[in-house]
Parts: sequence; C-alpha cells; structure tokens
Amino acid sequence: MKSLLIAALTVALSPTLTMAKTQAAPAPTPAQPSALAAAAPTIPPGPAATGIPILTPAREAADCGGLARSPAFCVTAQLDQIGGLAEAYETHLSEKGWLAADGDENRIIFVKRRDGGGCDGLQMIAFYDESKPAEATAPGYLGFATIPGNVCAAKPPAGATPQ
Repeated sequence: MKSLLIAALTVALSPTLTMAKTQAAPAPTPAQPSALAAAAPTIPPGPAATGIPILTPAREAADCGGLARSPAFCVTAQLDQIGGLAEAYETHLSEKGWLAADGDENRIIFVKRRDGGGCDGLQMIAFYDESKPAEATAPGYLGFATIPGNVCAAKPPAGATPQ
C-alpha cells in the first residue's frame, strides 16, 4: 500500500469504498507509456481538499492542468517523479491520521475518524494529459478532493427499507 501506480484512468471514479486497494507496482518508466495514467479524472462531487502541503518536488497546479472536471487541489511534477511523490503524500497523510482504505492503480481513498463518530474521506488521484506525449519530463498531476458525507456510514442491504 506504499506506492501508487500511474496507470490508465478509464474507469469513472466513485465516492463509495467498493474497490479493493491493490498492491501497486513500482512507478513506470518513460519506456512504458502504456502504463502511465491517462486523462482527466472525474472526482466525485465535493470541495477541493484544503490543508494539503506542497511536498518536494511538486508545485501547486491551481487549475489542475485544465484537466480535472470537478473541484480539486492539485500539484504537478514530472511524470517520472509522480510515483515517488504519491508515496510521499501517502506517508504524510498517514502521519496526520489518515488511513489508506481503498483505491486502485491511480487513486487512493483515505479515511479519518471524526471526533464524535463517523469518518471524513479524502482521495488522491494521479493523472496526466494523454493528448501529449508521455515523456519523463511531461507534467503529471496529483489531485486531492474531499468525499462528501460520512464515508463510514453503513449502507442498508439491497431491498431493505430505511427506518
């Protein structure tokens, strides 16, 4: 759970915690462009994350490279640095009490218990502009967005009526 593979982003992202977190492979090399993250993520509706620091070697990307279709706080770095940068953010968030609870090859969903019950949710998504060559020095992005509501709330079983 300590690495984030930059892989094809073709699946619509969901705010629910339904996908098993997979053990990611090491960050791909520029010689493996097919293994790099694809285009703009759709981040579930919710405000952009706040309080996320800008870790080295990242720079803030206020407009997320013009690629995000939902509010997000984004940072950018070279594609060949995104895997290590994602690991640094995962470590930083862990130190702040966030637990990596779910995700897939290009995103991690974090949860953090709230005082008084329930959980906050945050996701980190890796992506790049697939309309441009996937070169080592091309910009890659990490987007951070909150997941609205209580992500620890149990969903009623299918067919059950809420009381």
